[in-house]
This record gives sequence, C-alpha cells and structure tokens, in this order.
Amino acid sequence: MTWSHDQAVAALDTHLNLESSLSVAEQPTLERVSQLVGLMGDPQRSYPVIHLTGTNGKGSTARMITALLVTRGLSVGTYTSPDLQGVNERLTWNEEPISDEALAEVLEGVIRLEELMGGAPTRFEILTASAYRWFADVAVDVAVVEVGLGGRWDATNVADAEVAVVTNVSLDHAEILGPTLADIAWEKAGIVKATSRLVLGENDATLAPIFRHAGATATWERGVDFECEENQPAHGGRLVDLRTPASSYEEIYLPLHGSHQGENAAVALAAAETFFGAPLSPDVVEEGFGEVRVPGRMEVVSRHPLVLLDGAHNPAGAEAAAITLASEFPATQGRVIVIGLLRGRDAGEMLRTLAGPHTRAVVACAPPSPRALPAAELAAAARAIGLPAETAGSVEEAVERGIAMAQSDDLVFVTGSLYVVGAARDRLVSSPA
Repeated sequence: MTWSHDQAVAALDTHLNLESSLSVAEQPTLERVSQLVGLMGDPQRSYPVIHLTGTNGKGSTARMITALLVTRGLSVGTYTSPDLQGVNERLTWNEEPISDEALAEVLEGVIRLEELMGGAPTRFEILTASAYRWFADVAVDVAVVEVGLGGRWDATNVADAEVAVVTNVSLDHAEILGPTLADIAWEKAGIVKATSRLVLGENDATLAPIFRHAGATATWERGVDFECEENQPAHGGRLVDLRTPASSYEEIYLPLHGSHQGENAAVALAAAETFFGAPLSPDVVEEGFGEVRVPGRMEVVSRHPLVLLDGAHNPAGAEAAAITLASEFPATQGRVIVIGLLRGRDAGEMLRTLAGPHTRAVVACAPPSPRALPAAELAAAARAIGLPAETAGSVEEAVERGIAMAQSDDLVFVTGSLYVVGAARDRLVSSPA
C-alpha cells in the first residue's frame, strides 16, 4: 500500500457523492456495496452490529452507546456521518478517530477493488465498506453503525443488526424517503432483520405498528419498556432519571445541552442493555454518560458573547434547539443567528422557530455544498418575517460578522446545515471534532 492520506482522500473524492449532490440515485440498491464487501469476505459479519436509524439524534445516540460499551470494557468500532471537519471522524475505535495512516491504507485497499466490480461504487459505499473492513482488522467486539439516510437501501444495511435502534421519525428528506411519515418509517424499519432485537424510540401510535411488524425477535418501546422519567437542566448539561425493564438509574449527569439529549440517553441505555441482555451497573452508566461529548450539537465554543454551535438542519431539530435555548440559556440579552441551509428546507419556518425574542440580526451564508440555499434567499426569508438580516460571502465571514455585532451578554447561535457547523468549528475550535 503506497497512498498517503491526502492521496487516499483525493481518490475517495473522485466518486459520486450523493451526500452533497443535487441528484438522487434513480433506483436504490445494495448491489454495489454488497459486491464490495463480498470481495473482502464480508467483514461486517465478523462482529455483532448495533445499527441506528432515525430522523434526529442518531449521531448523539451512537456516541452515547459507544461510551457505555467502552466503559463496560468492550472494544468498539463506531461509524457515523456526516463529518464536521474531516473524514477520519466517521471511523472511530474506542472513541478515537482512525489515524491518517490507517485511513489511507484501508481506503486504498477498498478503492483498488473497483477493477473487479461491474460499476463504480459511490463515495459513501466506499467509506462504509472501509469502516466494516477496518473494524474487522482491529478485531472490535462490536460495531455501532449509524445509517446515512433512511435505512432499507442505505449502504450500511449490508450488515445484519443484532440490535436495531430507531431514535424517532419526522418529516425530513421526504423527496427521497416520503412523502408521508408512514413511508419514512417503512424505510427506516428496513434495518430490522430476522435476528434483530429492536429498540424503538418513536412512540407515535400510527407509526409504531410499522416497526412492530418489521420482524424483530423482541422489541423494547419508549414509554413502555424504557423511558427518561426526569430530565432537568444542570450546570453544563442535564440530570436525568432513566428506566429500563430491569433497572432504574437516578440523577445521571449528562454533559450535553437539550432535553432531547435525555431522550437520546434513554434510547442509548436501552440499546446497550438489549445488547448485553442484562442491566448495566450504575457506575458504568454514570461514568459512560459523564464522558460523552457531541461536537456541533449545542456545543459552547466561547463566551462573552456566548457562541453556540448546533446542527439544527430540519424543522424538528430547530424546534428542539429553540426549546433548549429558552430553557438553558435564558440569561442572554439578545440573539444573533448565523445560519446556512440546504435547499429543500422551509427557511421561514425554521427562522421563525429559532428567532425567539430579542433577535438582533440574522447573518445568512451558503453552506459549502452544491445543495446550498443561496444566502440572499435565506436573508430574504428572514426579512419576510420581520427579522433584520444580512448576507456573508462565506461561513467564516458570517461567524466573524455575527460575533462582531453581538454584545457581551448576547448569544451568537451558529446553526443550520452541518456543513455550516463544521466550517464554523474550523474557524473557532482548535481541537478536531
């Protein structure tokens, strides 16, 4: 193997990137990724897989599950998407990103298999196959794998989940997965296999039957089998009481902002206990959750003014963000919103949700993506609902302008697309995500 990290990532980037493309594959298929992992002997079958899907909260929940399993003493591979600041973030082993050397080696090995295939795989298919192979190479005890989009036809679904996890279901990517919530739920239920045990965080009475009938060997449902029973703000995070079928855990500190993270913690704990088939010790739960960090999700990156990064990229995410800002950061005097969205979002609806009282300004920018909503259109949507708005030529410029116009006791909320959050994090945070 001879490629450097930069050469390997450059070769990866020559492949079709459906995450950033305006196009959608005409016919969803697992054929290419199945062939790719098959050429490597199906590495995804050499360890158990905890597979997560859901509209929001997948990444946070995956990190929480990983923290619990690592604290319990397991060797854990975790695959998430998208990345904020670098592709290495997507593949981690015991919460540490893959090294540049290891990433170059595994990408080169996978990409060189293309000549044995009938067609070129996509960028995400290559990354998924690389994750599964690397996890086998380092001999993980378990892999925690986040779906990229949907579930049924997602490249990660070449694995058979031992534990299938659904965080929630709301309207997002309806043009691909929809048009209805039931359609989206059906797509997400595709990760449930005949050997899977299901942890279901979605309790909508009209959607839950879709998952109950997906064929799992056993199902735990939020509100019935597990729950976050108390969920209160604490200094720098939350204090939560969690219940599972065999145990309960009181006053667990979660160093994350937002009541939705308490709900994610309940799902994560249920997934871990389902995997072990037994309760976790209170010490493991307390230590595991106490170490969780989720970059780019209600992340405080500076103070005076207070600067928060949050990838609230859809209406459900915006609503959760608004609740968190009102309940956990009420002392801020004014609000400056730095925002960039992808096309297909209702900019007016999201801004109306996020604005709150005392919004001084909206600074609109375009995410670094071909799917970006132009900053001028976003600013116009803000003005249409009575918010003062201006545009910036880049995310970095928008962040600097937002901080400059804020007063010491104001909140600068950097939000929208994760591409915006990642670029802002590059500008504001020295450590990688």
